[in-house]
Amino acid sequence: MTLIDAFENFLQYCRFEKALTNQTIQDYKDDFLQFQRYYPEKKEVKDLNKDDLNDFSYDQAINGLSPATIARRIATIKNFYMFLESDGIAKNIISDEIILPKKEKNLPKVLSEEEVQSLLNGPDQSTEKGIRDFAILEILYSCGLRVSEAVNLQISQINEQEEIINVFGKGKKERIVPIRKSALKALKRYINEVRSKHLVIDKKNVFIAKNGKAMSRQAIYNVVVKNAKDVGIQKEIHPHTLRHSFATHLLDNGADLRVVQELLGHTNIGTTQIYTHLTTKTLVKSYDLYRKD
Repeated sequence: MTLIDAFENFLQYCRFEKALTNQTIQDYKDDFLQFQRYYPEKKEVKDLNKDDLNDFSYDQAINGLSPATIARRIATIKNFYMFLESDGIAKNIISDEIILPKKEKNLPKVLSEEEVQSLLNGPDQSTEKGIRDFAILEILYSCGLRVSEAVNLQISQINEQEEIINVFGKGKKERIVPIRKSALKALKRYINEVRSKHLVIDKKNVFIAKNGKAMSRQAIYNVVVKNAKDVGIQKEIHPHTLRHSFATHLLDNGADLRVVQELLGHTNIGTTQIYTHLTTKTLVKSYDLYRKD
């Protein structure tokens, strides 16, 4: 059987038995076309062998394709090979170990210290909304909180005398995080001048919506996005961006990695180490900017 006929049978199977979408079918066709371009000499099913997928994967990598694209193309051809074997059209053509390039780690987006300051300066603190927004932005950044931790933050968790907050993170794991004076002042002002004047149903929670219940994740997300837009920050931003920025700025200013791990509540230090890549990028950029050729 010719390879083209065999692949057409595979597409028919995908279309009518697996009910895959037209877009997926088109993606399969595109991937197979790339496979044919790499193996123009393979005309018949009998020409296929166990080395095909690894050789194809290697060629795609040295030609600069992303690991995600390579993985998708290999998955397409592997599915095709599995179809051939299950239908008895071919035998022993799938390698026991298919080598794929390692996926790139997506480094988190962070704000510069100047951008953070601009964001914090944004809310109009002559209004109740501005006072609330400033308190939210301050606590997210200065304590590196997850949005869920800000949503669930309770008044009893704030220790004004010690200038710390007790945070309950993933799995209810407790950690102690210092809170800088500006954030503590912002919280106190919000609680005393805004929260205390309105209906409060969820009395334990710090951040309260108009209906008296705890603010939702979406509401806090909206606060971050709107204020960033208002001050002209062009980057895609969300509450976790402030947590990423908190960690990166600590490391930039000489904090120990283990300390940052504790402040973030990471169980595995490997999770925290991703921020060292960001600080390394900053060093390289600074070197390139100021070096004398």
